Amino acid sequence: MNSEFELRGVNHVALVCSDMKQTVDFYSGVLGMPLIKTIELPMGWGQHFFFDCGGGNALAFFWFPDAPDGVPGVSAPKNLPDRGELLSAVGSMNHIAFDVPPEKIEEYRDRLVAKGIDVGVLLNHDDSEFGVAPKMHDGVFVRSIYFKDPDGVLVEFAAWTRRVGRPGDVRHEPRTAADRTA
Repeated sequence: MNSEFELRGVNHVALVCSDMKQTVDFYSGVLGMPLIKTIELPMGWGQHFFFDCGGGNALAFFWFPDAPDGVPGVSAPKNLPDRGELLSAVGSMNHIAFDVPPEKIEEYRDRLVAKGIDVGVLLNHDDSEFGVAPKMHDGVFVRSIYFKDPDGVLVEFAAWTRRVGRPGDVRHEPRTAADRTA
């Protein structure tokens, strides 16, 4: 519970795309997210479109005609996490994760593959040394699959398998910029 502000979740996350039609085709056509609001920006600056991503939350995209291209490994990871990539730049958005029912994650992976989407393996995230277990067990707290949108945005379908925030879930001290050289 937040004692400072009454936060009710994420209203929206706004990303930048290279082609709004391609983005609508992917998020509405492939992932089934309804387009709920479109804005034509003034003075030819571009467009701003919103998709319903469930739970009263939205995912938004800007299309700017003069936006620079994304840089893999800077604006987003170069590849999927199960293929050894996770790094992106400070201030970048590493990935967006959508909550899905745990009993449907394998079915959803199959559906994405059937639609021609390159999807990573199903990952069982746990507290082991590498953070991933080969099989489901009591210590797995979330199961997930990763794939990319047409602009290389890393997208995750994540399924909580247990409540987090229990004793032991928060046990690491935050590191500082000085820790990079230590």
